Parts: sequence; C-alpha cells; structure tokens
Amino acid sequence: MSLTDWIVLAGTLLAIVIYGVFKSGANKNIDEYLGSRSLPWYHVGLSVMATQASAITFLSAPGQAYTDGMRFVQFYFGLPLATIVLCVTFVPIFHKLKVYTAYEFLESRFDLKTRTLTSLLFLIQRGLSTGITIYAPSIILSGILHINTTYTTLFIGGLVLFYTVYGGAKAVSYTQLLQMSIIFGGMFLAGAFVVMLMPGDVGFIKSIKLAGNLGKMNVIDWKFDPNNRYNIWSGIIGGFFLQLAYFGTDQSQVGRYLTGSSVEQSRLGLIMNGLLKIPMQFMILLVGVLVFSFYQFNQPPVFFNNYEVEQVKQSNYAPQFNKLEADYNKTFDKRKAKANELAKAIDGHDATKISRAKTELMGLNKAAGQIRNDAIAVIKQNNSKANTDDTNYVFLTFVTQYLPQGLIGLLIAVIFLASMGSTASGLNSLASTTAVDIYKRIVNPNASDKSYVNASRVATIFWGLFCIGMALYAGKIGNLLEAVNLLGSYIYGTVLGVFVVAFFFKKIKGTPVFVAAVLSEAIICYMGYKNTVAYLWLNPIGCFMVIILAAIINLFMKPKPQTA
Repeated sequence: MSLTDWIVLAGTLLAIVIYGVFKSGANKNIDEYLGSRSLPWYHVGLSVMATQASAITFLSAPGQAYTDGMRFVQFYFGLPLATIVLCVTFVPIFHKLKVYTAYEFLESRFDLKTRTLTSLLFLIQRGLSTGITIYAPSIILSGILHINTTYTTLFIGGLVLFYTVYGGAKAVSYTQLLQMSIIFGGMFLAGAFVVMLMPGDVGFIKSIKLAGNLGKMNVIDWKFDPNNRYNIWSGIIGGFFLQLAYFGTDQSQVGRYLTGSSVEQSRLGLIMNGLLKIPMQFMILLVGVLVFSFYQFNQPPVFFNNYEVEQVKQSNYAPQFNKLEADYNKTFDKRKAKANELAKAIDGHDATKISRAKTELMGLNKAAGQIRNDAIAVIKQNNSKANTDDTNYVFLTFVTQYLPQGLIGLLIAVIFLASMGSTASGLNSLASTTAVDIYKRIVNPNASDKSYVNASRVATIFWGLFCIGMALYAGKIGNLLEAVNLLGSYIYGTVLGVFVVAFFFKKIKGTPVFVAAVLSEAIICYMGYKNTVAYLWLNPIGCFMVIILAAIINLFMKPKPQTA
C-alpha cells in the first residue's frame, strides 16, 4: 500500500476508537456498561446490522460469490419472517422484564440450571465465533505486510479489546453507527470501480450476463435437497430458525436491541435490519461476481494467498510451483480470448455462438482449475499446515492490486471497522452474560454496582484473550463466512427450542427442558459431525427435538406432592 493508503487506514481506525470512547464516557454502573436503554431505532438498527456484518461478511462473501456464485443470499431469506416473530414475542417480553441478558428470563420460567446451561452454550458458541471474526482482518494485515497472521491477530485483538473494556456497550454502539456509514460507502465504491476497470465494451450489464452464463448468478435454487447447503427451502426454513435463534437468543444481538429506548424503538431497529439485510448481502455478493467477471479479462494469481505463495517460492518446491504458475498464466490468454468471444456473442444475441463460447470458456476454466489444484498440492507438500483455502483473499487481492491510492486504504479500513464492530459486540455480550448470569447470579449475588462493572471488565479481558487464542487457529477452517454460520447451527437450534418451550408451553417444567436440551445438543453435534444433513437444517431439527423431548419427559415426571 502507498503512504496515502496507510494515512487513510490509520486515520479512520484512530478516529473510530477515539469517537467511541469519547461518546461513551465513563460507566458508573452495570446498566451503563452493559447497555442503557436510551438509543433511537435507527441507532439500534445500524448496531444490529454492524454486529452481524463482520469483517467476515466483507472479506469472505465476495470470495464466496467468486467461487460459488450468488446462491449464498438464500441463507437470509428466512430473516424477514423471523423479524416479525421477534417483534411480536421476544422484544416485548425482554423489555418488560428489564433483563440485561436473554437468559435471565429462563431462570424465572424454569430454574437456575436451565439458565446456566443456555448461558454456557452461548458462551462457547460466541467465544469461538468471535475468535473467527478477529482472524478476518489479520488476514489483511498479513497480506499487506507479508508477515505471519499470528502477529497481526494479536494486534487486532488487542486494539478491539482496549476500547471494549473501557467503553462497554455504549462505545460499541456509538462506533457501529459511524462504521456502518463508512462501510456502505466503501462497498459501493468498490463495486463501481470493478465495473470501471472492465474492458471498454464490457459494462455492468454485460459483466452480469457473462457471469450468469458461467453459472455465477444462481440466486435461487428451487430444488429441495436436504444435503444442499443453499437453496430456497433451506434458506426460508432453516434460515428462519437460525435467524430467529440468532436475534432472539444470542446475547450479542439481544444486547444490541435492548439498548432501544422503548419496545417500539427496538422493534423498528429490528425491522430496519430485516428490510435492509438481504439487499445489502445481495450487493456484497454481487461485488464478488463482478470480480469473477473482471478476472476473465485480467490475469488472476494461481493462488490468492500471497503469504503462502511466498513461502513455497522460498522452498525446495519453488521450481515445481513456478512451472505450474507459468502453465496457469499461459491458459489465461486463451481464457481471455474466449471471454471476449462470449461477450461479443452476448451483444449479438446469437444463442448458438453464446452456447459454444460458454462451453469452451468453462472447459478452459476447468483446466485452469486443475492446474491451480496441482499448485495448491505443492503448497501443501511444502507445509502440511499451510492454509490452502484462499477464498478469503480473493477480494483483498483485487483491492490491493487494482484500486487507486486512498481508496485501498478506505476499503481496508471498511473491513477493519466491520471486524472491530462485530468483535466488540461479541466481547461485550460475552462479558455481560458472564457477569450477569454467572458472577452476579452464582458467584457474588450481593456485590456493589462498581464490583459488577469491574467483573464485566475482567470478563471482557478474559474472553478477549480466549477469542484471540481461537483466532490463532482460525486459518485452518476454510471460508470464514460459512464457518461462523456452521458453528452457530450446532447450538442455536437447541437454545431456540428452550426459549420456545418457555414462551408457549407453560406446563413443561425446568428439569424436562434441561434434560431435553442436553440430549438434543448431543444428537445435533453428532449429526453435524457426520454431515447427516446440510448445516442449516440442524437449526429446526434442534428446536423441534427440544420441544418434543421436553414434552415427552414432562409427561413421565411425577408432580411434587402438595404440602398441607
């Protein structure tokens, strides 16, 4: 990056941290630290969006679309319906009870062990997921500075940990408001520049048509297949349960909309997120599709992770890798010629020429893909622990190699800001759950407000270090966007089932739902490990399993004898 880019990047990050700390002020009690209920609906909405839209979204989603097309957008199709259910049920209940965390309600409805179980499930899931979000921007610094991600992970984790410990939920929320504004602007500029950098006769529409002919505009898949991760059925049904669990039971989101000044403000904030999330995700994925079209006319690297490429080029495997790289580059001239041929055929609306050019271009892309796989195998031979999934580096490579000075710094700052926002929200929710559901309820119930604030800060530091430790291993899990949602699907269905029983099945007691939750979680983990079904289906399966098992166990539980 140029000096201008470094100034833009450093200035943006510094401004965000100072702004969040200044606006949050000093937190005198636990209500202020964990999130006083004082924010307007648009602030709530942007905070909810920023929590979900981490650096993983802006780093991995374009790479996901580059390799797999647009079908991931179906993942969000269940969100609008989930938002309606949340506004009718979860939001007014949580506001009425004036809870800090979603799990406080479960003790009054069931018992302490059920509250503790759900809290622990959340802490495990959110702790691991937040670690993944810390790793995402460390990839960027690693690629720019050409150093190991270990050092960049420690730097990013420490930066976010600082202002989250100091400012609490207020600092998180205020910084997210500014972050989302910069993020929207940065991604729009990125999409515009992809189109501007296309060949003169290839504009936006032709780029989309070309990508569509090569199978990347697969927005909706109507075929029902329980083993297919992304189709309209898994999106609407599985996605509905995942989004309902995420926004209804995950403290990282519940904590965001509980900062609303009233039930109406929290509802409007959630509705805002429900209406904007699908278009936003569609546009981010579309940028990835445009980058795919761009690389039909411009030479892509054989492997997008330049750190791993540099490592193999400095090894004894360098001659073998260099030959494969040269072969890969030779195929590009043929691919470019066929891409131009396909573009002209699209202009001429000649179905025969379109079909022939498309078939030939897809064949050349397949051949290039085989050379690329051979190059990846060489990287693996050189280092068995090398990260050989480079989808997270596709968009980063385009940004750093082709965008003008200043804009590179801004877009890198966009991804950093997204990571800081979601990571800070995650740390704050982990701290609030630990302080309220564990420390305040079990360890020290009668402490002062100051003691609880200090406990929250200590918990933030603990979880920050835990998440940084997780981030150091995140490079081995493939596409980060899928990894976060896969991890959530192992737990969200079970926790959602507990809340559904709590809200709608008044006769079921604490012990039956506790036993049902433990059994369901064990079964879901086994199904996930064995890849029994696509991961989105684990959410409704887990939810219904808890409800059914709890109802059955409750029937066989003998009621306690009445005392005189």
